[in-house]
Amino acid sequence: MMLRIGHGYDVHRFAEERKCIIGGTEIPFEMGLLGHSDADVLLHAIMDALLGAAALGDIGKHFPDNHPAYAGADSLKLLAFVMQLLQKEGYSIENIDSTIVAQKPKLASYIPAMREKIAAACQIDLGQISVKATTEEGLGFTGSLEGVAAHAVCLLKKEK
Repeated sequence: MMLRIGHGYDVHRFAEERKCIIGGTEIPFEMGLLGHSDADVLLHAIMDALLGAAALGDIGKHFPDNHPAYAGADSLKLLAFVMQLLQKEGYSIENIDSTIVAQKPKLASYIPAMREKIAAACQIDLGQISVKATTEEGLGFTGSLEGVAAHAVCLLKKEK
């Protein structure tokens, strides 16, 4: 068997009159995240980790931010497409570990729903998904409420 590790990172700035969608979950907040798609910073980091582990490029390669088909796209559907690419190449997910970096909104109560949605989109058990949230203690662009960042790592398995 072959094991592959991937890392993903994404960042989106806050914007008015946008929904705040993180981990496929709409979070009530006075600002949303700016992006061509739904700007789901967590799912974008996860997709980049998965694609990177399989050496399949990144989300910009598969879902260009200048393509009209992806304007306002639901990132859970994009994640399901990434899963199809992985399955076609013979990969399965062992686990995903992720961290959302945001001063606000507070995310702890939304993490169970995020994990469920990610597990469903990836067709894996809930126990294979970890989502954590942290602040930067008022430091950096997330600390000054300019936006949100997310990191993700994954382990893929492929039978030889």
